[in-house]
Amino acid sequence: MIAAGCQTPTAVPAYPTLPVVPSSVPEAEAAPAEFTLTVVGTNDVHGHFERLDAFAGHLAVLRRLRASNGAVVLLDAGDMWQGTLPSNLDEGQSMVRAYGALGYDAAAIGNHEFDYGPIGERATPGSPDEDPRGALLARVAEASFPMLGANFLDDASGAPVQWPGVERTVLLEYGDVKVGVIGLSTFETLHTTISANVRDLRMAPLAETVVELGGALRAQGAAVVLVTTHAGGRCSEFTDPDDLSSCDEDEEVMQLARALPPGLVDVIVGGHTHQAVAHRVNGIAIIESWALGHAFGRVDLKLVDGAVTESTIHPPRFVCEGPAQSCTPETYEGMPVERVAEMASLVAPALEAARSLRDRRLGVTLPGRIGRSYQAESPLGNLLADLMRDARPGADVALLNAGGVRASLDPGPLTYGALYETFPFDNRFATVRIRAGDFRDVLADNLSSTAGTLILSGLTLRATCHGDELRVQLRDARNRPVRDNRMLTVLTSDYLATTSAFESLPEGAVTIEEGRPMRDEIADLLAQRTGELRPESSFDPERPRFALPSRRPVSCGEAREPSADR
Repeated sequence: MIAAGCQTPTAVPAYPTLPVVPSSVPEAEAAPAEFTLTVVGTNDVHGHFERLDAFAGHLAVLRRLRASNGAVVLLDAGDMWQGTLPSNLDEGQSMVRAYGALGYDAAAIGNHEFDYGPIGERATPGSPDEDPRGALLARVAEASFPMLGANFLDDASGAPVQWPGVERTVLLEYGDVKVGVIGLSTFETLHTTISANVRDLRMAPLAETVVELGGALRAQGAAVVLVTTHAGGRCSEFTDPDDLSSCDEDEEVMQLARALPPGLVDVIVGGHTHQAVAHRVNGIAIIESWALGHAFGRVDLKLVDGAVTESTIHPPRFVCEGPAQSCTPETYEGMPVERVAEMASLVAPALEAARSLRDRRLGVTLPGRIGRSYQAESPLGNLLADLMRDARPGADVALLNAGGVRASLDPGPLTYGALYETFPFDNRFATVRIRAGDFRDVLADNLSSTAGTLILSGLTLRATCHGDELRVQLRDARNRPVRDNRMLTVLTSDYLATTSAFESLPEGAVTIEEGRPMRDEIADLLAQRTGELRPESSFDPERPRFALPSRRPVSCGEAREPSADR
């Protein structure tokens, strides 16, 4: 989103094409009898420009290899822009421009593509005239590549959305080889972005959508069908793509692949989980390559006389090791990889525009790293929750979701840029008036799920198993039990306050503040302080704020469904 004092994005000129070898045989020519289609996939780049010039160097190598006997298809699986100050200052405009220059063929719309809300400073509409998807649709209009959202449905009619420029599929042609691409998003999308921007939507099931659209693409002559989806998996070993022993086979992309009829889909590019996959499931190659632009995935499809006869799945490839600005790419496929200077020049204005804000020092220094965790209590999560209560001292308890804490803080003087990448969402403060017993139930649901942990400041939690029953007790700052009928004022974010966890509360129970993002108010607090910021003040592993009978998800019997998180 737009930081205070920054201008609303304006239209950008047509995107340049990088001077790299063309990615396909000329359209007028017939493809050779033996044709290799290389599918390159990225995911969850989240506005990280730093390695795009090194990534462009890898693409140049692959495009040279395929110049005479094949093509390179470049796909992204969503969450392109939200997450860094340079990208958020212009609401993803520079990121879309960079993707156009890299020559992307298509990109899926992920859950965080909705985060910016209307064009301008507000993350959610302030009036009925404001389009809750204004920023997203502005980026779609500017993109030189298709942005795909096949399974977004209008909640009232149940029909696919009709957003200008957003397609469900695209049919690419490389000579006489037709390649169909379907773009999807996770079934969790509507619960992992701010609800005000998506409350009029619902999600169609992934597998049903792919069966419908994949069949239509095959009927149009597609020799290859690819899926790029903001839904992912999790594996840890990549030496044998057919060995699934290191994979979590319950993950969404695995379930999708197993539900598809054989031969319908050739490759799935996944995302959302920030994990890696380079495996074959139900005859389908699946790739996912962690996050933040560190790596990419690759599958080579061999076609003979227009039919796929072989697929080769490559392990995830790091574009370069070490700090982004100083790392040197190695050789790739026996060729030297050179950073593409044109790409570095293209993203330089966005980086420069953010420099003064990014480098602004706050008042404190970190003597050591302050770490985050998604599934457990962490020093950084606790610290941010404490700072929330410092900003609004009238609340009984502060509540934060671990999915909203995106990066650990490194040692040294704390800068606004470091805080921004830790806390990149432009959420506003919100308060929830709720009975302590109902609030305890919200926390118990979260403990029993695989979602990111909820973080508390002001109260502590003790959970125990009594047979199959999980019992949760809240205690105050003096370690006294909190009665169920006590009314609590819970300070949280507008994101959490509008999730399903609180939807049954009476009208008026939730209040969302206008004004500046939570992050900026926390930055002001830290700017007024001096000295060292030590994690011990917020995190004592001997006296945790969450005392649990086991690691999460806690299951005394059957685990419950995940609660809201990012």
